[in-house]
Amino acid sequence: MIDDALFAAVEEAVRAVAAAEILPRWRRLGAGEVKQKTGPRDLVTVADRDAEARLTELLPALLPGSVVLGEEAVHADPGVLKRIGGAEPVWIVDPVDGTANFVAGKEHFATLVALAQGGEVLASWTYAPRLGLMATARRGAGALLDGEPIRTARAAEGEVLRVATSQFAYLDEQERRQFEGLAAEGLHARQCTCAGLDYLEVARGALDAVAFTWEAPWDHAAGLLLVAEAGGGSVTAAGEPFRIGGGNAFPYAVARDGETARRVVELMGRAGER
Repeated sequence: MIDDALFAAVEEAVRAVAAAEILPRWRRLGAGEVKQKTGPRDLVTVADRDAEARLTELLPALLPGSVVLGEEAVHADPGVLKRIGGAEPVWIVDPVDGTANFVAGKEHFATLVALAQGGEVLASWTYAPRLGLMATARRGAGALLDGEPIRTARAAEGEVLRVATSQFAYLDEQERRQFEGLAAEGLHARQCTCAGLDYLEVARGALDAVAFTWEAPWDHAAGLLLVAEAGGGSVTAAGEPFRIGGGNAFPYAVARDGETARRVVELMGRAGER
């Protein structure tokens, strides 16, 4: 399904849409071009909407018979989520991951695209246009950053485990207790600013793990495959790999290896029981 020509065409489409619909609006958003969805921390811009609309046109044309599941389409119609369990190949799209950063004029935002079928992610593209980074992965073929292979970090004696977490502003009291378990000796935890880019940091060895408490597939699908193909692993509180189709037990971690992912989840689980 995913030959070299299709893989390259998707990358070209992602770059082109970012150039046409996203970058011209960076630090140039006008009045009325930023709106709230569910609250003041959940924003959408004209760039999100127009980029998703354009990708929704382009991607199925590259793979006839495929469908699109985009963040903004799901917000408008939650029934669109059912596509992830369908028989057709599905493009999972986050047009601007890190919208709050984009609105604030910061460079840490990305366009995330993943191709999945039957709940399995087959390929992914993570593009950070202001940072000049394009990370890609194909199931069974490894992970690349700007065309060069990348690998997750390896354990080292006396290391400090570096972890990015869900932002505390979005957590309830129980979830905050869980994350407090990462304030342990030998760990350094910081809050996530852009999920897609933190997945990339794990894949390239600059972070050891990410730990999250939500399962929106557009935030996670691309990064999960990227980290897996770079040598990493994921686990949920139920001891299972994270499923993009939902029904996961929280918290879950994606890390440089399965052992590290389990350690992070166990620390959070013990803290949550206190």
